[in-house]
Amino acid sequence: MREILFIFMFLSIFLVLLALSFSRKTTHTTVESEMKKKSTIRDTLKQANQKLTILLLKNKKKSKKKTNLEQSLSVAGIPVKPEEFLAFQWLGAIFTGGLLHLLTSNFLLSFFGLVLGYSLPTIWLKRKQEKRIKQFNAGLPSMITSITGSLRAGFSLPQSLQMVAEESYSPIKEEVEHVLLTMRYGTSLEGALTEWKNRMPSNDLGLLIEAIIIQRQVGGNLAYLLNKIVETIRERSKIENQIKTLTAQGRLSGVVISLLPVALGFIIYLMNPEYIGTLFTNPIGQAMLGAALIGGIIGFFMIRKITTIEV
Repeated sequence: MREILFIFMFLSIFLVLLALSFSRKTTHTTVESEMKKKSTIRDTLKQANQKLTILLLKNKKKSKKKTNLEQSLSVAGIPVKPEEFLAFQWLGAIFTGGLLHLLTSNFLLSFFGLVLGYSLPTIWLKRKQEKRIKQFNAGLPSMITSITGSLRAGFSLPQSLQMVAEESYSPIKEEVEHVLLTMRYGTSLEGALTEWKNRMPSNDLGLLIEAIIIQRQVGGNLAYLLNKIVETIRERSKIENQIKTLTAQGRLSGVVISLLPVALGFIIYLMNPEYIGTLFTNPIGQAMLGAALIGGIIGFFMIRKITTIEV
């Protein structure tokens, strides 16, 4: 209990000092101190410009990271701010690191717990992204079919998108509503569609938006074009499902081969703990376990790479 209080006190003091130093750096300039060090105004202005450029570049990098994280949260459909997600990451790191430190009192395991707790939210975010993108791609042909029917009935493209937003389900509904909201704020249709393509990493959506933009610039029958895009997307989805079926055995083999040593070692541990305990206490055994772990991870990813075929 004392160790936990000590860790939290140390972290809180560190964060407070970091916040104070950051606020001082951002609210106070160093022009006066530089003027005392330099004898001429020209040298002082040059150094001030250099520091201002560095600060602008750092802020640009930070804003870019924040924008990427905000975009990832939007794609995953998680209504959380980037600052809240970062705070959740650090809380997870502190919790797992402190828990492993209390259970084992080992610095390496505590550090591993910190890294694991910080990485788990990112892994969960990527899983949510992949799941939502798959749901979006699965509902995209129905959305295009609805737009095609509305266009043939005499509606414009924005009116067709409005009908899709009213009749569709998540995540198509939220994405189309975001496009319509962007257009209400004054963005053109081409700009809103381009922003949608940059925000949602979907190849099928990119094909759709590029076709719409080219049609609006060149002209032609948009309903006929969208019908052909639906056929292309469905054929691509059909081929992807066939590839997944053909490579299912290879992917399953990778999982079985990776988990087989772990399962066998656990069974041996249950039958005779002293027999396998030498691997965990002897330095040579520990080195062998580390090499086996690295080899298993490399083999698993190599099999996944071989069985992953992009269409």
